[in-house]
Amino acid sequence: MPIRAVLWDIDDTIFDYCSADRAGMMQHLRTEGLADGYVSVDQALGRWREVTALHWARFSAGEVGWEEQRRDRVRMFTGLTLSDPEADAWFDRYIVHYEAAWSLFPDAVPALDLLAGEYRHAILSNSSLRNQERKLRVLGVRDRFEVLLCAAELGFSKPAAEAFHAGCDALGLPPGEVLYVGDQPDIDARGAIDAGLAAVWLDRTGVGGRPELIRITGLGELPGLLRGESRFGAPDTFR
Repeated sequence: MPIRAVLWDIDDTIFDYCSADRAGMMQHLRTEGLADGYVSVDQALGRWREVTALHWARFSAGEVGWEEQRRDRVRMFTGLTLSDPEADAWFDRYIVHYEAAWSLFPDAVPALDLLAGEYRHAILSNSSLRNQERKLRVLGVRDRFEVLLCAAELGFSKPAAEAFHAGCDALGLPPGEVLYVGDQPDIDARGAIDAGLAAVWLDRTGVGGRPELIRITGLGELPGLLRGESRFGAPDTFR
């Protein structure tokens, strides 16, 4: 069955989330001052990543809502007993610095350009529609995608098959005609495969391993892979 559409992840796939998060939090900490218990900015940044991962997992599992996970991240990171408005205000001040550092990966637009005439494009993100809609518009690529679906509104998140199937349904295509591209080997690639889609793991940092997955290290490799010109030993994987 030929691939007719590419379903994309956003953060750390086309958008450089890690760099923006780090730069934004560094500036936020300079402005706010280090929270009690942190001896350096690097220690605080490491803890922020840990806290984010913990509460993101709770959100993905449906244990908490979108706003609640944000507030819980702030409270755990700062160690302060903050009201909802106080936690929201702290996070909003961080967001100003985070958004100032937004950027696409340099290979994102060229890859989208090369694939535009041959494949349809859509987004499936484990985030919220409000956040990702604005992000894509600010970065100038929202019109590249027919559909934008996010976990906060769907009520389920990757790697649940229902999330991937929602993307396929929105495109009006069976899973076998859709390729998912994301930076997480299990949440993205393995989840998509288990849901019946084709999948590519975008391993930008070169972690390697996972020979059962089709892996690329940059989006510049994706057009050739889809066209059966891959150097990865499986030229007809998607055809």
